[in-house]
Amino acid sequence: MNIRTISSRLRGAAALVLLPALALTACGSGGTAGTGPVGAQSPAPTDDPVAAVREVDSVAALLPADVRKAGTLRIGSSIGFPPGAYYPDGPGKPPAGQDIDITDAVAKVLGVKAVRQDASFETILPALGSGKYDVGTGNFGVTTQRLKTVDFVTYINDGQGFAVKKGTTTLKKKVTDLTQLCGLTIGTGAGTTFETTLTAQKDVCAKAGKKPYEVKVYSENGATLTALQQGRIDVIMSTINGLRYQASQPAAQTAFLGEYHRLDVGFAFKKGSPLTKAFQAAVNELIEDGTYARILKKWGTTASAIDTSQINPPEHT
Repeated sequence: MNIRTISSRLRGAAALVLLPALALTACGSGGTAGTGPVGAQSPAPTDDPVAAVREVDSVAALLPADVRKAGTLRIGSSIGFPPGAYYPDGPGKPPAGQDIDITDAVAKVLGVKAVRQDASFETILPALGSGKYDVGTGNFGVTTQRLKTVDFVTYINDGQGFAVKKGTTTLKKKVTDLTQLCGLTIGTGAGTTFETTLTAQKDVCAKAGKKPYEVKVYSENGATLTALQQGRIDVIMSTINGLRYQASQPAAQTAFLGEYHRLDVGFAFKKGSPLTKAFQAAVNELIEDGTYARILKKWGTTASAIDTSQINPPEHT
């Protein structure tokens, strides 16, 4: 083996070491905290639009008396990948991201402290029903199925998209129909809307007389992107904003294939929670005073802005 070959292989290995920190699976529809080296990620923006947010008495008054007295809200938080929520300085350090800023701003409007508890994406919604958390965050998409057991207060419009390895010839254009994926292997996150969508429509290829697609589900963020780069999957299905961010990072070597299906994203609560009206009013306060727009500008997600927060809107069709 010559020196050039050795050098090439070492560079390839180094690139794979960087992948976990850039990877994502489906927060917003799924995902777990990344464990890769922080040096592979862009540092968090330094501006702080949440700093100036103050309690609004008329909104805080909508909270149940026991919550106001306690002064805290238990937040079950899935820390996955930028720009939603991630660890720019590594696990054990404060998380950052759009979801973190919006949650902290809502808590300040309500005059309470957000006590964040890290949790894997797929465990949060069931834990709401048991009372372990007051609120769940993790870029949870509002779907008809989830609305049967969970209440939502919306704060952004994100959704489903696809990405491939940069330079691939497998898929070259936006995915508008799942039959474009026939014969391919798709990687996505456990317990996500992506997994649900792919599973529910797994017969589309047979109906079209084509070879079915295969779905591989990953519980770790790094595993999905590594699988793509190593050729074990052909395409990733994940969040629109997350895939856009990923494609902007040179070390990821991915290409975003566009939006497939938009979904409202919201704070999640147990069914019948008395907190929803207060959260809706707090989000709308942030929209009205401009804080919301500044947070989205900070994280490059202005295109996903909503005009007003809703409680349990129907799933986008």
